[in-house]
Amino acid sequence: MAGKTIAVVLGIRPDIIRASIILDLLQRSSRCDLTFIWSGQHYSDNLKDIFFRELGIRSPDVELGAAADSDADVVAHVVRTLGPVLADLRPAAAVFLGDTNTVMGCVAAAQLNIPIVHIEGCMRSYDWRMPEEKHRVVADHLSDVMYAYLEEYKLQGLREGLNPRSILVTGNPIVDVLDKYYFSRRAHYAAVGRDQFFRDRGLARSQYLLMTCHRRENVQDRSSLSRILELAGAAGRPVYFAASYRTQRAIAEGGHRVPGNVTVVDPVGYDEFLILMTNARGVITDSGTVVEEACVLQVPAVQLRTATERPQVYDVGACVKFDPTRPDKYPPGVVLEKLNALSGRSWPNPFGDGKASQRIVRDLLRRIDEGDFHQHRPEDYAVDISRAFRDDAP
Repeated sequence: MAGKTIAVVLGIRPDIIRASIILDLLQRSSRCDLTFIWSGQHYSDNLKDIFFRELGIRSPDVELGAAADSDADVVAHVVRTLGPVLADLRPAAAVFLGDTNTVMGCVAAAQLNIPIVHIEGCMRSYDWRMPEEKHRVVADHLSDVMYAYLEEYKLQGLREGLNPRSILVTGNPIVDVLDKYYFSRRAHYAAVGRDQFFRDRGLARSQYLLMTCHRRENVQDRSSLSRILELAGAAGRPVYFAASYRTQRAIAEGGHRVPGNVTVVDPVGYDEFLILMTNARGVITDSGTVVEEACVLQVPAVQLRTATERPQVYDVGACVKFDPTRPDKYPPGVVLEKLNALSGRSWPNPFGDGKASQRIVRDLLRRIDEGDFHQHRPEDYAVDISRAFRDDAP
């Protein structure tokens, strides 16, 4: 289908979850050809293939094999290998999601003048220690179209001088995914999540905390990781820690003591994780996706972050903060007491109405039909840039 190809470039487990409905809608549409490209940033079965199976996503059309030991190597590999793929495809647009190393593949698209679409546009934590923050800024400023989840995210982009015509507010696709894969399948999760499920893991329903931790500023800083483990150890109940492989290496190499109430396990599949989350007393996490899911699912959470691009979880009272760089201000006992106080409470969902994926796909298909991707038109910017286009120059 000449000029109708959409290249969707993803690379990590949360990408699969958040984009699952978008991929399905694009695949079923007769108005475009979908090419699904997987960077390989996540490559093991429990970080990749199990999510394809559980969410009913087809295997990628192209795999770039970008697994590497360092962030720089991953980014370099994605840019180097994605460029020739896009040059052959010449898609109407290349779609990226989020803030990962894989998103830096947008540089390859930019060099080829292929329109760039960024799902999760204009999110900001304003914590410049985070590689993800740098990735977001680069992706947004290279993008022709940004899908911002909330109006306040769009306003953040506008303050940076981004083109207002390039930003569409859609709502957050994580709400759509939970509607489809959890709320409409509660009988399935009840059948799988029987008492034996918890006994097999040494847990009792509603008597444990579920934990994840993977961000570089937490894992690669020895004192921060030590304080996070101290927080888990002070919980006074079992903590089931689905730890990333990077985190497990950091614990071992840093000589950290894992508290006796903490069980460290490898990352788990989506079905298992949803059962564990919805039956937990609470969640401890530094994951943006997990803190959103917990909020929508009415599970109290502690966010292990100095700054967040998702302050809405605090606004609605779904989450408490633990800044591992400020032990004086965030003592574990106080944080855990606040978490316990959230048990049994409810709060509104601040992330949208469950139709974000449909809005994104509908807009993508319209832009394909109309050839409406390049939005870097001088007249659309708020500042006067006429001097750059002077016709009376000597």
